[in-house]
Amino acid sequence: MTKTVALGVSGGIAAYKAAEVLRGLQKAGCTVRVAMTKRACEFVQPLTFRALSGNHVLVDDYATDNPDPIAHITFSQSVDLFLVAPATANIIAKMANGIADDFLTSTYLASTAPVLIAPAMNTRMWQHPATQRNVQLLKEAGVHVLLPDEGEMACGTIGPGRLSEPEKIVEAALEILNGKDNQARDLAGEHILITAGATQEEIDPVRFISNRSSGKMGFALAKAAHSRGATVTLVSGVTSIDPPGDVSVQRVRTADEMYEAVIANFPRATVFIGAAAVADYKPNNREANKIKKTESALTLELERTRDILGTVAKSKMDNQLIIGFAAETQNMVQNARSKMESKGLDAIVANDVSRSDSGFDSDANEILILVHAQPGVTKYPLMSKIDAAHKILDQVVTLRATRLGRENKTAAASMQR
Repeated sequence: MTKTVALGVSGGIAAYKAAEVLRGLQKAGCTVRVAMTKRACEFVQPLTFRALSGNHVLVDDYATDNPDPIAHITFSQSVDLFLVAPATANIIAKMANGIADDFLTSTYLASTAPVLIAPAMNTRMWQHPATQRNVQLLKEAGVHVLLPDEGEMACGTIGPGRLSEPEKIVEAALEILNGKDNQARDLAGEHILITAGATQEEIDPVRFISNRSSGKMGFALAKAAHSRGATVTLVSGVTSIDPPGDVSVQRVRTADEMYEAVIANFPRATVFIGAAAVADYKPNNREANKIKKTESALTLELERTRDILGTVAKSKMDNQLIIGFAAETQNMVQNARSKMESKGLDAIVANDVSRSDSGFDSDANEILILVHAQPGVTKYPLMSKIDAAHKILDQVVTLRATRLGRENKTAAASMQR
């Protein structure tokens, strides 16, 4: 059945990209109806969207050419998705605070369809506490937020705030329409903190110690967790791909920076998944200048980095779950179980990183999952990393249910006494 998308266009310079979003949705088989703010019309004329969509473009309920006097009601009730792209700071603020002073915001309040917004604005406006607060309010209300890209804006500012590329917006919209984003929301209420990617430990201004991690597994976990209703915070080291656009991302480079970011975010998390490949050692002296190639050999003195996984496991509260990763090249089960027990983890995911068809820098993974106080090992065949992510999150759901069951039994026994 053909899906209908309401495309809301608000007044920013990125409004012209909404035409590409419209065409992308049409190519995917969607019917698109467009609503614009009056300020958006100063950037792109409604006639453009009318020509592309084949439908009347709504700007004002009270316009003499409007064929429907209560369009914000009938319009909002006849679509499968309400998409706002670009969503300016102003329109986000109105939506977050229930202000309905134009057709677009009135339609938002009247809509029962899923809502997706793609913010676009100056970097300072995006980073302002008021905007971040409003975005959080919308997320809490169930609105899907495709976070903006980093890049150069029309004003010359470089940083986060640039509208996501049209194809990414279309992809996010189709995921919601096709039900991938509306599958069992069994992680609703969870705040999952995930680490991803590699760290870099500097030797001198041009050299560093690192590893082959691409960040794909951690990013897949973030994307899957978000699709199942969780609030996700992603602490990302160095990666070869872009992070998912619909989760909060904190970029770091070194193991120390990742440690500090995790410790700062951990108190708000209910689940921590350490998927990053964090350097175990770093040079104990970072040279201020490039080391010259004068000797036949170079000796580096290394020191241990701070243990992120062990630290959060020791400080966790009763309601928090800790899941680690073990990237192994031999004795996978033995080494993974030893790591899980020594650090006090609730579960650990092991994979063989010596293989060329899975693990580091691959789109697939073959994983084992071990659970604390359970003797068995669950082995999964080679699968895509997004499918592997869902298997790991299935274990989170099981662990949560098991813990809740124990707590209920304890409470019942206490009441009987």
